[in-house]
Amino acid sequence: MEQMEEKQPYDVIVIGAGAAGMMAAGTAARSGYKVLLLEKMEKSGRKVRISGKGRCNVTNARPAEEFSSQVRTNAEFLKPAFAEFDNRSTFRFFERQGVKLDVERGDRVFPRSGKAWDIANALLDYCVANGVKICYDTRVTEILTLGKKVFGVRYINKRGFSRKEECANVILATGGVSYPATGSTGDGYTFAADLGHTIEPLRPSLTPLVSSHPQVKFIDKLLLRNVRAMLYIDNEPFREEFGEIGFSSRGIDGAVALRLSRDAVDALIDERKVKLVLDLKPALTEEMLRDRIAREIAEMDTKEFFGELLRKLLPMPLVMPMARELDIHSKDYISRITDEQITRLIRTLKGWTLPITDYAPFEYAVVTAGGVRCDEVDPKTMQSLKIEGLYFAGEVLDLDANTGGYNLQIAFSTGHLAGMLKK
Repeated sequence: MEQMEEKQPYDVIVIGAGAAGMMAAGTAARSGYKVLLLEKMEKSGRKVRISGKGRCNVTNARPAEEFSSQVRTNAEFLKPAFAEFDNRSTFRFFERQGVKLDVERGDRVFPRSGKAWDIANALLDYCVANGVKICYDTRVTEILTLGKKVFGVRYINKRGFSRKEECANVILATGGVSYPATGSTGDGYTFAADLGHTIEPLRPSLTPLVSSHPQVKFIDKLLLRNVRAMLYIDNEPFREEFGEIGFSSRGIDGAVALRLSRDAVDALIDERKVKLVLDLKPALTEEMLRDRIAREIAEMDTKEFFGELLRKLLPMPLVMPMARELDIHSKDYISRITDEQITRLIRTLKGWTLPITDYAPFEYAVVTAGGVRCDEVDPKTMQSLKIEGLYFAGEVLDLDANTGGYNLQIAFSTGHLAGMLKK
């Protein structure tokens, strides 16, 4: 009688088919390991596919030290993973996968096609080509341990049955809690905490900021370029950014606000006073701006309105809100505008103050701040210092960075290192 072939056990199970999980799974399989990748959603890379407004800012081309300066939390912890698989490695990886990349303003790197799907599909192809077994609609419910060693996972398959798969290595790459509709619902934090890991408090990062300023509601969809913004905490200047700032129903967003949101959110949680002060004319001093306004007024008819002066200085959607801010009617004759009112206009253009009272929830945050404490993970391997055979990759760790491609690079670097299964 012919003997039935015994099922060969997996060498590693990866939980989560996002950027970090697919990089980890593909890397492990390419190294010769038998890999099972479990994803609770119906497809891989859901968050990657919508990142960068559908374009996917893959990485940032800045040199290592400049790159490190953009990592807001545990930058030192990241360095071994980044040294093993840096932004140049990411560039080469995707080009080998057939995705051409371009470096754009701010050293941000995007697929030449402008399609985030190309990045997600390249990661998936990397897994498939190297023999990774992928199971979708499969929700892990528990990481199994014996003593202080991993020995498998328990999961519910797409048919709703509970199953167990034994394995000596598990890579936890479940993401954070931002954009929960993509599957990032914080499962990994629960698994890690159940196994004795400390979870640093979770809060939204790179998220819109909410202002109580009465004029903000009138400038929905307005995008301002070349603005200087100073974040004040308890009336003290804390951090400055320059670039684009936008306004929407979600709050104040755009690259400038998102970069400042990390500190603003922490301050608001601590019940501190937060405000944004915007310099709408950063290229001009107050004196230069006064001269510019004087020239504009000199060229205007005395029967023209104050609103027409504002139109020469500001985008149209901001004209009426600014007139209300200054308490000057937009149809007041320009000839009746006083020197005191001009001074008030200049000071507002150079320092429009927006009180920040709240922040948008995780549904709108680009990344999650907080997560598994990095001092409980070996930075040279991504293996847990508490549980042998347990590895971490990506946003589940207490690692986050500014907008500009840095967070995806963190996922690729930590995913690649975890997938090497160094002991």
